[in-house]
Amino acid sequence: MKDLIRGADIVVRSLIAEQAELIFGYPGGAIMPVYDALYDYHDQIKHVLTRHEQGAIHAAQGYARVSGKVGVCLATSGPGATNLITGLADAQIDSTPLVCITGQVAAHLLGTDAFQETDVVGISMPGTKWNIQVRRVEDIAPAIAKGFYIARSGRPGPVLIDITKNAQVDFGEFNYTPCLGFRSYKTHHPVDLSAIQQAAELINQAERPYLLFGQGVVLGKAEAELKFFLDKSGIPAASTLLGSGALSEDHPNFVGKLGMHGNYAPNLLTNQCDVLIAVGMRFDDRVTGDLKRYAKQAKVIHLELDPAEINKNVKATVAVQGDCRESLAMLTDSIQAKKHGDWMAKFRELEQLEKSSVVQHDLTPTKTGLTMGEVIHQINQYKADDAVLVTDVGQHQMIAWRYFNYKKPRTQVTSGGLGTMGFALPAALGAQLYDYSRQVICVAGDGGIQMTIQELGTIKQTKAPVKIVLLNNNYLGMVRQWQQMFFDKRYSFTELDNPDFIKLAEAYGIKAQKVVERGDLKEAIEDMLIHDGPYFLEVVVEKEDNVFPMIATGCSVEEVRLS
Repeated sequence: MKDLIRGADIVVRSLIAEQAELIFGYPGGAIMPVYDALYDYHDQIKHVLTRHEQGAIHAAQGYARVSGKVGVCLATSGPGATNLITGLADAQIDSTPLVCITGQVAAHLLGTDAFQETDVVGISMPGTKWNIQVRRVEDIAPAIAKGFYIARSGRPGPVLIDITKNAQVDFGEFNYTPCLGFRSYKTHHPVDLSAIQQAAELINQAERPYLLFGQGVVLGKAEAELKFFLDKSGIPAASTLLGSGALSEDHPNFVGKLGMHGNYAPNLLTNQCDVLIAVGMRFDDRVTGDLKRYAKQAKVIHLELDPAEINKNVKATVAVQGDCRESLAMLTDSIQAKKHGDWMAKFRELEQLEKSSVVQHDLTPTKTGLTMGEVIHQINQYKADDAVLVTDVGQHQMIAWRYFNYKKPRTQVTSGGLGTMGFALPAALGAQLYDYSRQVICVAGDGGIQMTIQELGTIKQTKAPVKIVLLNNNYLGMVRQWQQMFFDKRYSFTELDNPDFIKLAEAYGIKAQKVVERGDLKEAIEDMLIHDGPYFLEVVVEKEDNVFPMIATGCSVEEVRLS
């Protein structure tokens, strides 16, 4: 008979068995036995104390997105657990693998409205890939094994495991068997060869084929397969927000970025292609605009792992379900080698129009005030090729995405589907703690950063060398832009009376600098990126700058505006 150990020790040993090297969390009464157990395993697993549970889960997301591993976080019951909900919903829509473990009141107190009792399983159900409440010590290890398997397999996502306090303090045997699958959950879908042949036939006959790629390429580790397909096919390719980095922007077939604030040509020419190939993307409304007027002239080929996404928004002429790493390789073998010079030239012609109308004014402005675009442009001059860009949500997010030069996979970390303000600072922390030696650049606005600014304390304590760039326009910029364009400049509750961010950063022991004049920007960015340790750079930018191009909500991709 094996020695009996506490359920809390089983939790920690299970995490170690799953090779979880880093946990983010915040202790409290209902999870305290697990924290007590962690004290004995500090040489085998590292825990990072964040300043808020939302910071913990966003840090776990940042870690997961950059590492490709499962992010792990801990929280107590009641408010500790409910503070994870935003991060769970964010991870669910952005397909981020997480295992979140929460403490819960003892089983005999469930349903009595005990202190800090909340039905977190019920609350989190719509925002998780799977969740479970564990009430017995013998069920802890199997639940964690199943949770890790579900989180990382198929289309990744967040899992929540709620463990009652009695299960944590009771004694049981530690028998850990990794989960390798179960009957009701299918993760592998063999690629249908006939679908590949149909898709190849459409591509071979196409005169104006066009490929859109999303985060599924990164999640499926299909970056090389995408490049080989494009090299052979000669087809223009554009990325979604979360697909950025799956293909180097230096690739000759890369034509830009899709979506509401994406590039002019990739959006406009969606409605002029004859075959549209979507790889690992879900036809989000920010990409399609008005679905009734989206690519109606095109035959659509959709390569997608998740069957729920096929024909959900855009009906596919040919659907190829399965791992895109496998399906792309098969498709590459089946197509003819071609070049599409005249079709590609249309993208490049419109690209020049966007450069003269928008880009040059963003990157090399002649006006007095600094622009967000020129800040990102200067960062590009000094960053490493594998530098990770972590952005918050708003105007700065779109500008940073538009102008950051992505060359490597897993260098784009942002809140895509949920659009969570406050995401960037803790997510950048998590990304940096995965690899202290890698450049992690956090770009945030003055609104979003104040939602989780307390995580500067975690950066201080961990000494994570995150480079924080605050683009400060003293506004909730994206909301203000919409108020200007669609609400007759009625700026209702969008102007911010901000604190002295430099003093605030310095209070946390973080080196900080403020830039107001254009002549100081280049040196300040260089100083930041070579600094050994965390750095906070505030750049004061124009208060009423807007992000263009833009496709307004409800408009067609053909109605993209340059101003």
